[in-house]
Amino acid sequence: MKKTLILCFIHGFKGGESTFGDKYQFTEHLRDVVAEKLPKVDVRVLVYPKYETRGELGDCVMRFRSWLEEKVIDIEVASATPSPTVDPSVRTILIGHSMGGIVAAEAVIGLTSEKPIYSEDGIEKSDRPSFNSLMFPYIQGVLAFDTPYLGISPGVVAHNAESQYQSASAAFTQISQITGLGASLWGAAGRQPQQGSKANSAPPAALPAPPAAPSPGTQQQQQQQQQSGNAWQKWGKMAMYAGAAGAVAAGGAAAWVNREQLSEGWTWVSSHLEFVGCLARAEELKKRISYMVQLNQELDVGFANLYTRLGQTAPAKQVSMVGRVIGSDRTFCNLPSKQVAGLWKSALNDKATDETWAHMNMFNSKENPAYETLTQDAAGLITEWLQNDWYMTSSEPKPMIEL
Repeated sequence: MKKTLILCFIHGFKGGESTFGDKYQFTEHLRDVVAEKLPKVDVRVLVYPKYETRGELGDCVMRFRSWLEEKVIDIEVASATPSPTVDPSVRTILIGHSMGGIVAAEAVIGLTSEKPIYSEDGIEKSDRPSFNSLMFPYIQGVLAFDTPYLGISPGVVAHNAESQYQSASAAFTQISQITGLGASLWGAAGRQPQQGSKANSAPPAALPAPPAAPSPGTQQQQQQQQQSGNAWQKWGKMAMYAGAAGAVAAGGAAAWVNREQLSEGWTWVSSHLEFVGCLARAEELKKRISYMVQLNQELDVGFANLYTRLGQTAPAKQVSMVGRVIGSDRTFCNLPSKQVAGLWKSALNDKATDETWAHMNMFNSKENPAYETLTQDAAGLITEWLQNDWYMTSSEPKPMIEL
């Protein structure tokens, strides 16, 4: 029986059909390279449809698992596999960009242990859980592209915030003012506002929802509505420019902790912050990485993160949050230092001068000079993970002999 290898792509926060290149260019390109390197199996592409990157991460993971399970069952039935759970003819590589890599990691952790990292049930998760190798669907590896498994680099937020508001502190003050949390946000983020900063002024109690249409009233009422709308728009620009994940890293962690204090008009903001809220929980991030390393060691589940790094041409910049960042040291993701974190390999982009731009254009061959290198690196990892008995025993069906 010729077996099937699925390359399953998962986009990240606010991603969609164009995440993996125009007309899914990267998905097909990678499939072709992998198929050439692994001729004994049928290599197929699945792209998880665009989904709402909002709500609890766990809900998203469960929806993804159900979707993948149905797709794999269909293939196993079509192949008439005798025992798809014990000896599956289908194995899958989960390929996630940005937050999609966290969805992928949570999916395989849940499949092998049923004890997801994202759970907030108060039950202490073991540092060395017992994993079950009889998972269905069978995940051969998790290949992440620029996934902030250890959080987003502080420099990303500083660079983006400064270009939007001229300084990171001004951007943070803006968040503090429009959420109505004021000094409590600074305290939760572990920083204090400087003397004379706007954060010392009393912020408004809450930001109302933007008015749907102009309403009659006094001139003073109209001015107040206009000011509220402007504040709303400024927050929208901040959240969408760096991505809500960036807002979390900049101090939005405090907004996450105090999310119950947000007014009803903030439902759309808080729901997106729920999805990326895991980036604000450091211990959870570390434990997720540890689980993936253990899975790699015990069940031979591949695990790697290809992260963007700016080139020598990217300018260094003095920022208030992180000091001076050299151009070649500018990354979108926090990088592991002391923790064993699996394979992390840099994906250099000599054209990009901004971390977020490099992050969003990994799969754009026109904006990423190292696009071909990225493809070859990814294909090389997948090929390495498939050097096992499952792959070696795959074969073309024998032709029927006419008597």
